[in-house]
Amino acid sequence: MAPKRPSPWTRAAGHDAGAPASDTMVRPRPLAISLVLIAITVTAGLAVRFAHLGLPFSVVKYGGSGLWAVMIYWLSSTFLPSGRWTRNVAISATLGTAVEFLKLYDPPWLDAVRRTLPGIIILGRMFNWRDIATYWIAICLAAGLDLLIRRTLVPGRVS
Repeated sequence: MAPKRPSPWTRAAGHDAGAPASDTMVRPRPLAISLVLIAITVTAGLAVRFAHLGLPFSVVKYGGSGLWAVMIYWLSSTFLPSGRWTRNVAISATLGTAVEFLKLYDPPWLDAVRRTLPGIIILGRMFNWRDIATYWIAICLAAGLDLLIRRTLVPGRVS
């Protein structure tokens, strides 16, 4: 009797150790590339928000929010470098959404933190549903860019 072949669904989910890795598995991105991505994102985010570049308000508001979310993705994918890229997307989207909902909680000590420059940059000030959508879109775009980077700049095969 021939051994039972696993279904494509179990192979894709990574349940068959003998099967090739699924498309959600990625190899680690080199730390040097991660640091460059983080530096570019931070610089762009601070420039969009604080450099008075004459950009339209919506670009400043949502561009800054999107770059903040991209930064969360780069950090997540740097600290959890291998495994399923979907996990990093989920972690980043959850963290971004949680920080946005934290804006609805306003004890005096947290409001004092939010009035500082680091508090403004990290926590933000006012809740906005559109920010959540911006975070999710930006995180998905960053994940796509990350997969492209890993396929082109990182030696070896991405499954």
